[in-house]
Amino acid sequence: MPIYHKLGQFPQKRHTQFRKPDGNLYYEQLFGTIGFDGMSSLLYHVHRPTQVKEIGKALDMSPKIAEAKHIKSRKLIGFNVEPKADFLESREPMMVNNDIHIGLAAPKRSMTTYFYKNSDADEMLFIHRGTGKLKTFLGNIPFEYGDYLIIPRGMIYQMEFDTEDNRILYAESFHPIYTPKRYRNWFGQLLEHSPFCERDYKLPQDLETHDETGEFILKIKKQGVLHHLVYATHPFDVVGWDGYNYPYGFSIHNFEPITGRVHQPPPVHQTFETSAFVICSFCPRLYDYHPKSIPAPYNHSNIDSDEMLYYVDGDFMSRTGIGPGYISLHPAGIPHGPHPGTYEASIGKTETKELAVMIDTFKPLQLTENAMKIDDGKYYTSWLENPS
Repeated sequence: MPIYHKLGQFPQKRHTQFRKPDGNLYYEQLFGTIGFDGMSSLLYHVHRPTQVKEIGKALDMSPKIAEAKHIKSRKLIGFNVEPKADFLESREPMMVNNDIHIGLAAPKRSMTTYFYKNSDADEMLFIHRGTGKLKTFLGNIPFEYGDYLIIPRGMIYQMEFDTEDNRILYAESFHPIYTPKRYRNWFGQLLEHSPFCERDYKLPQDLETHDETGEFILKIKKQGVLHHLVYATHPFDVVGWDGYNYPYGFSIHNFEPITGRVHQPPPVHQTFETSAFVICSFCPRLYDYHPKSIPAPYNHSNIDSDEMLYYVDGDFMSRTGIGPGYISLHPAGIPHGPHPGTYEASIGKTETKELAVMIDTFKPLQLTENAMKIDDGKYYTSWLENPS
């Protein structure tokens, strides 16, 4: 997502003197990725961003695996995840591999007593329920129902919620999250056939600069361990920055589906990608318009990837027994397709109102103990035409 953005004050020339009104220097920081080869931003701090007063307890955040190898299709009842007050404590990993951790969260309280940084992974937060503000040291992004929030690794942030009713699908990616390369030209601009464009992004605004000293708790996730550090200055002390590496938002409601005379394959719904998985958005759209089209998807083999679908709202035309907040997992190794009756029933229909998020991984997903607690246990039999 290479878009140049800037907020606040900074010098005309990088790596040169930038002084405060009292004549002292601001402190420059390169916030970069992939060594010095990836996207980066230059930040200017009121205080040195290196002042650690204390390193406290460390908590192992490793997911507890219940099934590492499996072939059973699953249906998880996502809203059965109990709400918890704290944002980090509410995050429950459901499916994981070495490339991605996928989970659910139902936080009730805003983050006010600490700041958070994930130094292991880029994060994708999909807001199913709730409104509020993502607050970062590079500015703030208001969020609402249907928003994806993409938070690069190393970003210091807080989540501010307006109410206690919040539901989030999240993914921690150990690979950078980008927009699909087939939708970008060689400069990085989204092309005319892309289902969204740069105008749709929610960029950081309202940079808040805190010139404060004291004791500020920063929880940093590194190598799957959550470390508690105490900093001597407020983490949000940036007076200005510019560059390409920053958080942004994108609403699923701004995704414009690509349709055709016959059924289009899942890649037309692709919204984000990494080298290890893709994220797709299933949105309200007109159905196929060939006179003999079958709008429901054809059966297809999961040979190379596990498919996870998170159901947001509407009637998913190829599934029965699905509701908001449900997750289906169709593992590699066996084919899957529309449930009995939905294939035939889709003929003659003109549109769908479904809304869902799909994550396809190129390596198998392991199931956690959290996932087993909300698994219905019988989804794999739902394709039987005459169940006994």
